[in-house]
Amino acid sequence: MTLHDELLAGLGDSGLEQVAGMLDTDTLAARNVLEAVSGAIVGGMARNAEHPDGAEALRGALDDHMDTDPFNGDVASLTRDGHSILGHVLGGQGTEQVAAGLAKNAGVGTGAVMRLMPLLAPMVLSLLANRATDRDMDAAALADDLHREQASLPHDLADLLDGMLDDIFGGRTRRGLYEFGDADRTEHQVTPGSPNPDW
Repeated sequence: MTLHDELLAGLGDSGLEQVAGMLDTDTLAARNVLEAVSGAIVGGMARNAEHPDGAEALRGALDDHMDTDPFNGDVASLTRDGHSILGHVLGGQGTEQVAAGLAKNAGVGTGAVMRLMPLLAPMVLSLLANRATDRDMDAAALADDLHREQASLPHDLADLLDGMLDDIFGGRTRRGLYEFGDADRTEHQVTPGSPNPDW
């Protein structure tokens, strides 16, 4: 079972209907947007985990999300946590780029995708944390698992996300966002992939 499958199971039919309402679309389209958003978050984590420090930082962050239940959390706290996670994984500008690209591809509003992404990020991280604990994964095993998740995506979606992530991370020759200059960060933004206790 992929993280996307686990996400759908956690949301249930009522959660999927709420997402559809947020996106002003039907549940089939909402399911596709959910797969794209979760795929982008997982892809960003995988890019960060290509760098050993990024993999260690992510593995440590998962321990902090072991005892949380984001599927029953309130929207305000989920959104705060989600923005922090997205800041680490994609960066502020990267999150906006992904939201705009996914919204255009799905034919939904960018603003709705921007509201959805920080709600889903804690869910994806919590599911990944449970998996990492159950399988006793170290940082290297976690990185491998994230790449397997990417490989499970439909081909067209994988190509779309790869292009977006290449734009954010500077292509496959760059190692995560460590090499981004200060000009690419805002004062409110944490360097994605960097060791930081405030995931």
